[in-house]
Amino acid sequence: MKLDAKKFGLAAGCAFAILWVICSLMVLIMPMGMMSLTGNMVHGDLSNLGWHMGFSGIIAGLFAWSLGAGITGWLLAVLYNKQI
Repeated sequence: MKLDAKKFGLAAGCAFAILWVICSLMVLIMPMGMMSLTGNMVHGDLSNLGWHMGFSGIIAGLFAWSLGAGITGWLLAVLYNKQI
């Protein structure tokens, strides 16, 4: 079975866009809880740091992560198809 690399890349980009929006909303709703979670994820103490998140940053991150995920998804599908 071959994967359609363009569709797979688009699906990966869309999935990351959804996750980015959810994550951004969670940071806005409960910033300290998300800072603690982030610290736990990177094995660090981030309690002295704060979030600096504006609308333009949310949009820039949404674009960058979606594009990166789309390209990565496309590349994964291409490499997968070459091995079959």
